[in-house]
Amino acid sequence: MPLIEHSERVRRALEYLCDECREHPETAREILIDQVCLRFDLSPLDARQLAVLFSQTEQER
Repeated sequence: MPLIEHSERVRRALEYLCDECREHPETAREILIDQVCLRFDLSPLDARQLAVLFSQTEQER
């Protein structure tokens, strides 16, 4: 279990981001992350957490 709990907003953003990557595999990951951060109104810290979690998720696949 991680030491820091991630906010519900970041978790939902991660799920949405994963869905978007499956639907739009041709789009650069950085662009999708930026779009998701805007859509979910993430703070810079939340955006960083999202990027790290997404990176970990992709490595697990």
